[in-house]
Amino acid sequence: MPDSYPEFQLRLPHSGPSARGRLLSEMGTNGSQKMMVLAGSPARPEVVPSFAVRTPSSYKLRERLIAEGVIRETATRPGWLEVVQDVECNSPSAAGDILVGRSCNGWMEWKTADGRPLADFLDHVWSGPSRAWLVRGPHSAGSELFRRVWLPDGRVSLAAARLRPDVTRGVSKDQLRTFVDEDYESTASYAEKLQLVEELHAFFSRMRPGDTVCAVSDGLLYVGEITGNVEQRTAEDGSRTLWRPVEWGGDGFHLEKLPEELRQKLSVSHDVVDLTVVKAIVDGLGVSDEELVEEARDSAVAPGVEPLAVTVRREVELREPSEALRKTLNVHSLEWLQDVRQLLDDERQLIFYGPPGTGKTFLAQELAEFFGGGREQVKLIQFHPSYSYEDFFEGFRPREDPRTREVAFRLTAGPLREFAELARREGNRHIPHFLVIDEINRANLAKVFGELYFLLEYRDRSVRLTYSDEDFSLPRNLFVIGTMNTADRSIALVDAAMRRRFAFVELSPRIEPTRGLLRSWLEATERDSELADLLEALNARIDDPDFQVGPSYLMKPGVFREGGLERTWRTKILPLLEEHHYGDSMDIEGRYGLPELRKALASRAVFPEPGEGTGSE
Repeated sequence: MPDSYPEFQLRLPHSGPSARGRLLSEMGTNGSQKMMVLAGSPARPEVVPSFAVRTPSSYKLRERLIAEGVIRETATRPGWLEVVQDVECNSPSAAGDILVGRSCNGWMEWKTADGRPLADFLDHVWSGPSRAWLVRGPHSAGSELFRRVWLPDGRVSLAAARLRPDVTRGVSKDQLRTFVDEDYESTASYAEKLQLVEELHAFFSRMRPGDTVCAVSDGLLYVGEITGNVEQRTAEDGSRTLWRPVEWGGDGFHLEKLPEELRQKLSVSHDVVDLTVVKAIVDGLGVSDEELVEEARDSAVAPGVEPLAVTVRREVELREPSEALRKTLNVHSLEWLQDVRQLLDDERQLIFYGPPGTGKTFLAQELAEFFGGGREQVKLIQFHPSYSYEDFFEGFRPREDPRTREVAFRLTAGPLREFAELARREGNRHIPHFLVIDEINRANLAKVFGELYFLLEYRDRSVRLTYSDEDFSLPRNLFVIGTMNTADRSIALVDAAMRRRFAFVELSPRIEPTRGLLRSWLEATERDSELADLLEALNARIDDPDFQVGPSYLMKPGVFREGGLERTWRTKILPLLEEHHYGDSMDIEGRYGLPELRKALASRAVFPEPGEGTGSE
């Protein structure tokens, strides 16, 4: 530790004047090096609304200094307060807090005249974005560890019962791996040692003063700031505990009211969890959007750029269906589209099911592109009988090394994992992303989804993956639309667990929107309505509704070429019905053929059914 440090400056909000401070060698009560705010430094006249909640100790210190006249109005700087005598603070952050009237990362915001942050002058504290961590106490300490020890003592701890005492901060992971293998040789399994190395390395070497730390106690999440380096304490029985000093904030936040993404990360059961990916959410807890924007402006964020803590709180919103969309899709009513939107909003998983040709895949893709805002937010995959978990999510596959040309099995992400990571990226988290699974019932769903079954229903949880042994969760903005052909006998593979996790929407020729789809499309395109009459007559002769024929067979350009209808009927529709009646010895042509149906329609025109088309009232 150097005997002296340069003078540091802290720029006040709104391009205000700069305060002056000096880092001291003495340690404060919170385990950090003390910071002296020098007399004559300006201070902000007001504080942000959340100041007393987020950093109560700094708020009380500022209020006391104002009451004692140490911080007061002066004629030197109109509109600003001034520190009239040197003030010794427990940490650089506390020194910044009392000047700017909000939570301040002093290790980064105090800088030298040439712009170097204070962190550059401390051992094992480096500049760059701060991180966020969740630390759980050992189970043997009981649920009261936070209130009984961590909160009153201002610290957070990690059990290291058998670790040798000479391990120092900054230790590498390789060194720790050797120490843990030797020190825990017969008391921990291989998997436990791997996890212990990760947690010890995070606590010893990755955490740093200025990082955010979280703890869970009695259904509440508490947030604080790490203020010092790691130290070891040895109990009377020789067991050791690692601890770091922490400046805890005010009241905790109820777990059930936290954003879903944060609850996902908190569900990971390790003793030390890296929360940096959701740090923006943690930073915004208890703070309004207006205050976050104000803080960003104070921190010289580019004008007009929305703070990340505000962006991540934006809800995932599906676009409202429009009349133009209804006409494009030839759907009978706007209310039906609104119901589909609400089902997706509520469930996030939906399946369109029905007989062949009812437009399930077309509708799934069109709605996904509309609700997602473009094709970039949609990925389509198709299931088949040999499709597996390894194909869908992740597994070991042969891959050629581009440098050596050697082929080896490597863990490779499947379409769901790749698409989930795309949806989870910063800047994408409030944008809906749609995974469309065509023919979802043709695969063995329990085998394909594996442990992901759980995540479809519990989006605020995470699971441990089979292959990569990582914790994974489905992002809140990932929606799934499946299509299911009810004429396919593999529908029996859809178990009750799958049915419970999806909303099911029927697309059948016997109900809207499919029932009148062909007729409305023919009218919109100014084509003869005979096709709609033929399709209705055909489906009236099919007893099983799961095998009725959908309109999409008759909505293709080839149907309207010379002889196109006859070709379509002969090569598409009749073979489908032959399969349905396999073994029945039925005359398929005599019952479902075009000549027979046209003859029946002509007969109805001459001798209408009671109540049909006479034109009389």
